[in-house]
Amino acid sequence: MTQFSGKVALITGTGGGQGRVAALHFARAGAIVVGCDVFTEGHAETQRLLRAEGLELYGAAPVDLGDPDQAQMWVENAFSEHGRIDILYNNASAAKFAPVAEMSVEDWRYTMRNELDLIFYTTKFAWNYLASSKGVVINISSTAAWGGSKVAGISAHSAAKGGVVSFTRQLAVEGAPVGIRAVSISPGFVATPGTRPFLDNPVARKALLDGVLMDRPGEPEEVVAMALFVASSAASFMTGSDIVIDGGLLAI
Repeated sequence: MTQFSGKVALITGTGGGQGRVAALHFARAGAIVVGCDVFTEGHAETQRLLRAEGLELYGAAPVDLGDPDQAQMWVENAFSEHGRIDILYNNASAAKFAPVAEMSVEDWRYTMRNELDLIFYTTKFAWNYLASSKGVVINISSTAAWGGSKVAGISAHSAAKGGVVSFTRQLAVEGAPVGIRAVSISPGFVATPGTRPFLDNPVARKALLDGVLMDRPGEPEEVVAMALFVASSAASFMTGSDIVIDGGLLAI
């Protein structure tokens, strides 16, 4: 499958979880994948996995996208090396959780920096390149943008992910005249190495899946499959949308 042959896809957070799966699937589909992560070893492991299939992961680690200078350097290096940017897949994020009254100012700012600011930085610095290629921005949000949770204090996370959805809509408005599409994807709870300890705890698993009609977590491949479609020419009339992949959580 080579639907993205010749296309350059920038994917953030390729050191594990959904980002690693995205790197694998976009590369298998023919894209030149440029990744980054704050964790060097995770990024290197994804490189090893791709090379085992005769594929390549470009980019660097560690890269802290919450630092605008590092974000700009990552984007500029990708363009300098490959000559174009067609897809910007903003996957990387990190958050702190606590009830509002107990959340520190530092933890609030940490969450905004690592779930919202970094998406602005990469998008800002890639914008003109995406306009040249008539490209697409895919931003990973969350069902936290659309509803609260009894499990954990998600006020900062909800605010940041709600910002991602709204930011994406504005990108669609500004992008349409120059040929850029922008779509956000809001997964529910997804099984990754980072969430595995919660799933292995019966009490935590029950609480996290409360209200999920399909009674299971999502898989990274199910989110990435949608991203592959959004990035493809088959989705050329899609922009400004938020796509929820939550096993039915928001249906009730």
